[in-house]
Amino acid sequence: MILYPAIDLKDGQCVRVVRGDLATATVFNADPAAQARTWMAAGFRWLHVVDLNGSVAGQGINGDAVEAILESVSIPVQLGGGIRTFEDISRWIDRGVSRVILGTAAVRDPGLVRMAARHWPEQIAVSIDVRGGQVAVEGWTKDSGLDAVSVARRFEDAGVSSLVVTDIDRDGSLSGFNVETFGALADAVRVPVIAAGGLATVADIDRLAAWEGEPIAGAVLGRALYAGTIQPAEALAAAA
Repeated sequence: MILYPAIDLKDGQCVRVVRGDLATATVFNADPAAQARTWMAAGFRWLHVVDLNGSVAGQGINGDAVEAILESVSIPVQLGGGIRTFEDISRWIDRGVSRVILGTAAVRDPGLVRMAARHWPEQIAVSIDVRGGQVAVEGWTKDSGLDAVSVARRFEDAGVSSLVVTDIDRDGSLSGFNVETFGALADAVRVPVIAAGGLATVADIDRLAAWEGEPIAGAVLGRALYAGTIQPAEALAAAA
């Protein structure tokens, strides 16, 4: 299982929010590139970067911070937030992003996801952000009226690398993973699932790894890392 420490960007800073509400943002590092170096030094093999402002605005807002991260680390970066066009995808891949995550575009413009996945095999992921059983879009500010499995199945044969599935109701709350939600989706589709939202302790990683169905490919670590309720070494040992 691959672990992805999260660097969520708001106003150029590394923050954590609760359930996607930008008004709840807590700044953990004013220098996102320095935070990226910290996670790389801790032994993580990937970074999960999200432009929170961009998710709401529908276009990149924290581009300078993303570029600083890319210049600061030698491990791959997956990036989401406000990426809505083929040109956006192309620009970030050209600048060194290893995997682009499409969320709102996956609901509003599935053809874009399919075209991008054909053009950049294994470099496109789909973000499925679930609140109250429905997939949310536009920075989690609107509900799409679609359920997670319906969205995921659109892309089973599209060549996307993974599904980043976020439990919005638990995100940033340190309330623990709802492993059954992630496991049920992993069992329902033929695309690797990365779990996000609610991780609190190393026990959550143990429970993901112990899922008896289709293996869960990865997990995003957010507030638990920043708050110290889980340490990088113990998280990586559990995932291994």
